[in-house]
Amino acid sequence: MESFGQGYDLIIDQMAENWGECGISSGDMVLVHSSLSRTLRQQIKAGQAVKPNHILESFLRAVGPEGTLILPIFNFDFTKGVPFDIRTTPSQMGALTETGRLWSSAVRTGHPIYSFAVIGKQAPHFSSVVNFSGYGADSPFAMLRSFEGKIAVLNLPDQNSMTFYHHVEEMAKAPYRFHKNFRGLYTDLDGKSEEKEFRLFVRDLDHGVITDVHLMEEHLWKLGLYKGCQRGQGCGLRTISANAIYHATMDVIKSGKAEGMLFRIEKSHPQ
Repeated sequence: MESFGQGYDLIIDQMAENWGECGISSGDMVLVHSSLSRTLRQQIKAGQAVKPNHILESFLRAVGPEGTLILPIFNFDFTKGVPFDIRTTPSQMGALTETGRLWSSAVRTGHPIYSFAVIGKQAPHFSSVVNFSGYGADSPFAMLRSFEGKIAVLNLPDQNSMTFYHHVEEMAKAPYRFHKNFRGLYTDLDGKSEEKEFRLFVRDLDHGVITDVHLMEEHLWKLGLYKGCQRGQGCGLRTISANAIYHATMDVIKSGKAEGMLFRIEKSHPQ
């Protein structure tokens, strides 16, 4: 735990308490998706000029010394032929995630598109992870399930945050997606560069598949699986068990209800 001075420590502790009321407990492993704009405005309105590093520290305090924080530091440039360097390629997922990437004790997983910054007790388990498939059985998404972790979403709809759905889709071999490989220059932690290939389970654009999970988010609330605040209310954080969302999403796919819940077909494309 870092100290930011008594004034900021009190603010950070209050934010940590807010996260706790929304379902984050000491000792948890939590994957956090975030947009900070609303949280920062709330703090400014209260006369408190906090920064992303204060918010990151508040999540670390919420999980405590026995807990683990995971942040998505996704970057999609590799799909466009841009080289990836695990040491320097930045996150494209917002201020909190880039702060996590640069955190002194953070471990970065090795997929060049869907990598994660991991901070806390279980971080060493992620230090050698260079998963071939972004969402697959070898990915941090699967590891989150094996550690019985949680997913927290701050100020975002599932549509703009819940990448975990794609993990379930890959595990279910959802027919509206397919495996696509990407190859490019990859630089590892030792500075060694070589051509490497990685995989994603992508939507079938040729058949007009559009990701649309708004109704799935509503479904999870109705099932009582989400805890915490609805978007735009309270502190804006909601949490869910990774295994709970996995099984609920798998049920939707296996029962043939994915269209309308997880995707839609663009009308200009034939069925």
